[in-house]
Amino acid sequence: MCPETICLHATPLDRARLAMGARFRLHGRDLTSGLDCVGLIAFAYDRADVPTGYSLRGGTREGWAALLDRFAVLRVGAVEAGDIMLLHAGPAQFHLGLWTGMSLIHADAGLRRVVELPGWPVWPVVGVWRVPQAH
Repeated sequence: MCPETICLHATPLDRARLAMGARFRLHGRDLTSGLDCVGLIAFAYDRADVPTGYSLRGGTREGWAALLDRFAVLRVGAVEAGDIMLLHAGPAQFHLGLWTGMSLIHADAGLRRVVELPGWPVWPVVGVWRVPQAH
């Protein structure tokens, strides 16, 4: 997913920052054609084993948490830089972002691109997951 010459030794945060400005595309999985929030997390962690077929709105808190439990392995109580945040962005709408320690990198459907928003997320945090050894 990540060009080897660019991402060989890059951290997930480095890769997420490389994606900034990429256009938003539902089910998008690469920088060229676009990314959604799942695609951004997959790109940041250089993973191809992520789901497709979900809608922009829908799903449940439990369903998204189960997906992250399978992907990220470790649910944690306190967020650190590089952690994946599951956010409740609206009625029946869940969203993923990568916490930098001071901001959130996410694929913003409204702005139609991957952005970094300063400060704590505006949406309620449902949970936080950490990929061991990824920081």
